Amino acid sequence: MKHTVWIVVLAALIGAAEAGGPKPLPHAHAHNDYEHKRPLLDALDQGFCNVEADVHLVRGTLLVGHNPLELRPDRTLQSLYLDPLRQRIQQNGGRVYPDGPTVTLLIDAKSDAASTYTAIKKALEPYHDMLTVFKGDTVQPGAITVIISGNRDRKTMATESTRYAAVDGRLQDLDANPPPPASLVPWVSAAWTSVFKWRGTGPMSDEDTAKLKSLVEKAHTQHRLIRFWETPDNPTAWQLLSTAGVDLINTDDLPGLAKFMSQ
Repeated sequence: MKHTVWIVVLAALIGAAEAGGPKPLPHAHAHNDYEHKRPLLDALDQGFCNVEADVHLVRGTLLVGHNPLELRPDRTLQSLYLDPLRQRIQQNGGRVYPDGPTVTLLIDAKSDAASTYTAIKKALEPYHDMLTVFKGDTVQPGAITVIISGNRDRKTMATESTRYAAVDGRLQDLDANPPPPASLVPWVSAAWTSVFKWRGTGPMSDEDTAKLKSLVEKAHTQHRLIRFWETPDNPTAWQLLSTAGVDLINTDDLPGLAKFMSQ
């Protein structure tokens, strides 16, 4: 009888823990996620729906790290990201978060564009059942959407009839006439410091405010998301970006942004 009671109590505790899991945060982006103590897992524990991994192709293996001096043979794209994501998706009924939104894995290619994309494509194929699939102008959403940034083999990707990844565009894509298909370039990114003068304190100038509003509106009119890196990383900046409609808020402060977005 005592054993039965303890089993019931344990089941209730487990159910409560599962119910109290992190709230998915679709606008939270873990910049250079691999630099955290527990890559991917620290971000998921906070509810982040977007994580960023820099990869270098080294003797046929995709190693994760910002620069060559940080690379280690055990820190691969598969071991740090693809395998843990698949395990979590299997545990949660086909989603990273139970009944949650698609999670984006931004892969920032640091080595040669063509050879690195070939390796990424090969690495993604065994995980195709959990990935968003791009076929021409058709998008079949999956549990994970992969977007390639950095050194992008855009020419090759644009000619493929079926892809397991899309392209991280740049602001120039918003001005192209016609702009590239949203299925190829679903979001655009830019360095904040190359576009705006505001650095996180005091009021933003009218010029910067108008420019930010224009870029957000232009991206949304084209059905794209917009992201900036090198943004000030504090609540003042997060509030400004959120109010302006910026879709993806970059941060290195995972708990700080999670707390801000959960208020």
